[in-house]
Amino acid sequence: MLTKLDSLSVSANILMRCPHFLKWMCLGLFGAIWQWAMSTEWRKAGAWVLSCRIDSWEPCLMLLQDGEMEKLEELVGKYPCAFPCWVGPFQVFFYIYDPDYAKAFLSRTDPKSKYLYKFLIPCLGKGLVSLEGPKWFQHRHLLTPGFNFNILKSYVEVMAHSVNTMLDKWEKICGPQDTIVEVFEHITLMTLDILMKCVLSQETNCQTSSTHDLYVKATFEASKIIFHRLYNFLHHLDIIFKFSPQGHRLQEMVKILHQYTEKIIQDRKKLLKNEKKYGNTQKRKYQDFLDIILSAQAENDNNFSDTDLQSEVNTFMLAGQDTMAGGISWLLYHLALNPEHQERCREEIRGILGDGSSITWDQLGEMSYTTMCIKESLRLAPPVPSISRELSKPITFPDGRSLPAGITVVLSIWGLHHNPAIWENPKVFDPSRFSQENSDQRHPHSFLPFSAGPRNCIGQQFAMIELKVAIALILLRFKVSPDPTRPLVFLPQIVLKPKNGVYLHLKKLP
Repeated sequence: MLTKLDSLSVSANILMRCPHFLKWMCLGLFGAIWQWAMSTEWRKAGAWVLSCRIDSWEPCLMLLQDGEMEKLEELVGKYPCAFPCWVGPFQVFFYIYDPDYAKAFLSRTDPKSKYLYKFLIPCLGKGLVSLEGPKWFQHRHLLTPGFNFNILKSYVEVMAHSVNTMLDKWEKICGPQDTIVEVFEHITLMTLDILMKCVLSQETNCQTSSTHDLYVKATFEASKIIFHRLYNFLHHLDIIFKFSPQGHRLQEMVKILHQYTEKIIQDRKKLLKNEKKYGNTQKRKYQDFLDIILSAQAENDNNFSDTDLQSEVNTFMLAGQDTMAGGISWLLYHLALNPEHQERCREEIRGILGDGSSITWDQLGEMSYTTMCIKESLRLAPPVPSISRELSKPITFPDGRSLPAGITVVLSIWGLHHNPAIWENPKVFDPSRFSQENSDQRHPHSFLPFSAGPRNCIGQQFAMIELKVAIALILLRFKVSPDPTRPLVFLPQIVLKPKNGVYLHLKKLP
């Protein structure tokens, strides 16, 4: 007799192989159910939502298609504070992008939407990105010491070494000529190199021999599979995805990722145990992230397991790489499009660093105009374009409008950063928006590249340091300009990515 799981498994395989006409019949059934679900949800959500209701899947499907950020901006301009978005017949997202709405939303502790974040758990485990409640608070408290200024200061030299490795590669590729280079892949490997050193103290040579590193390849492939799953409605069902070719492949990639980090963790534990046993503690140049969380585990053994430890390592490795690769790439692209701001940054950096033979923590704090450009780039292209929560109780916004418990609310950081009610000429790259005077006059929840409230990004200071180190050393050695035949097109994934790479003209400076 078939169990319930066996029955679901058989049904999943049949549906994946059924003729096209049966699939269309299923879609027709879904459509009928969708009409019912819409009417039910909107009665729950209240009459005020009807004023911005979208009576079609089309706008929401367009939001999820490649490079359709313009459609999102059009909807932001049309609806002042929020709009609903249906994905498939059963799931509605309620998009918000108003600073007052954002403040009310982020001040709460609603759980993250299972619909989006559950796809990350096989790769990341249950770390800060996916944990909720007391367990999340406990992890956050234990991990926060790993991001204090004394720890971060020691990473500046490590970051500079990895950036210079990438720039040496660029010099070999370009020689004395102006050369078009797809820089996103190079920057992705560079950010991975930094994380391998700062998180695990691993010298992998991934920038020069990435094709031979299974971990690097598994990282790229797992990210790609998760993205495609997000926008494949049938693959949202675990039982269908599990038996698909992509599901099998993801399991293989996850096994590689987890075995890699588990081996490093166990080797480090043995090393520390032997050092303690024989009293021959080795002095390291810097404390890496693994040192910090092993110390936290030693002090809280009952509350921080090996599984917890591995989940947090995987979270910082995978989430950190994607966000930083994007942040640096978008900044370089924006400066390429705006040569007057690029040159002003270069002049500031030369005045502080000279030839760039060394770079220190204190020097990073002097880069005021460069910092303004970094923030303006983060406004135009936030590496994490949205965050979502499932309301655990009703929410009432400052204007008196409300939503019931159970609704999935999406804070569109992209929409917030491109909202014409907040930002004049929002598509224009204008670093002066982030002068002290202009920043003081703006709503504090108008600019949220690292979110805000109790669940803001724990690694935001690490990110800003890496952005400053990377752009400073790049601009000292190269002039960048855009390739007009290949403009940047964004993919609105969980983390913002380029659809066709990031192509720039690189010219070595004398």
